[in-house]
Amino acid sequence: MQKDAGRVSIPKAIIVPARLESVRFPRKLLYPVRGQPLILYTAQQIRRSAPDCPLFFAVADRDLADVLEREGYNCVLTDPSLASGTDRIAYANREIKAEKVVNVQADEPLVSKGQIEMLFELLEGGAEMSTLGIRLQSLKRFKDPNQVKVVRDLDGNALYFSRAPIPWDRESAGNPNQSTMEFIPVLGHLGLYGYQAEFLERFVSLAPSPMEQIERLEQLRALENGAKLQVGITEERTVGVDTPEDVGRFEAALDEMANG
Repeated sequence: MQKDAGRVSIPKAIIVPARLESVRFPRKLLYPVRGQPLILYTAQQIRRSAPDCPLFFAVADRDLADVLEREGYNCVLTDPSLASGTDRIAYANREIKAEKVVNVQADEPLVSKGQIEMLFELLEGGAEMSTLGIRLQSLKRFKDPNQVKVVRDLDGNALYFSRAPIPWDRESAGNPNQSTMEFIPVLGHLGLYGYQAEFLERFVSLAPSPMEQIERLEQLRALENGAKLQVGITEERTVGVDTPEDVGRFEAALDEMANG
C-alpha cells in the first residue's frame, strides 16, 4: 500500500456490485445452479482469473453478504436505494480506496483472466474508463435490442453504444444479410468496465444524460460528458445470466469446459 496526500490507497481492485432485485429474474444471484448460488460461481471464477488482485463485493442485501462472507469473500454493504451498480462501486471504493477499479458484473460467471487484464491494461494506458466488445457476426444478435452494440473510432475509443443495429448499412437499406455481417465494423458490448478512481467519482456525480435515458445505457453518460472510453476487443465469449433460460446456457458451458 502507498500513501498519497495522507490517503492510504491500493493500486487496483476488482469490485462486483450485487443486489437481489431483478425484474426479469428475481433473486437470481442466489439461484442454485447445481447446488451452488450463482454469485459464488462468479466469485470463484474471478478468484481463479485474478488471484493476486484484491476482490470486493459491493452488496445491497445482507442475504448476499452472508453467502459470500461464509466463503471468505470481502463485502461492503451499500445503501439498497443507490440507483445503479456504478453508484454501488463508487460507494464501496470510498472505503477500499483503489486507484484503478474493474467492475465485473455479478451475473457474469465466466469472466476470463484475459478480459480482466485487458480492462486494467487500458487504464494503465491512460483511459479514464475502459470496457470490452466482441466481434458481432450474428445477424440475429445484431438486430436484437437486448444485445448492446458499440462502434469505435480509429483509436479504439467508443463513438456510441446502442440497442439499435448500428451502423446503418446504406447498401442494404439498413437490412444486411448474414454474408455481409463480417464487413460491418460493430462490436457486441460486454458489461465489464474499468475506471480510474477520480473519474469514477466524477461519473457518479453527473446527472443522467439524455441519450442514457432514451437507450437505458449508463455508459452513454460518459460519452455525452466528453469522456474517452477505450473499448478493447476480446475473442472470449461470456454467458451473462439475465433470465431463467440463461441458466441452461451457463450449465451447457460448464459441461463443455469440464469435457474440454
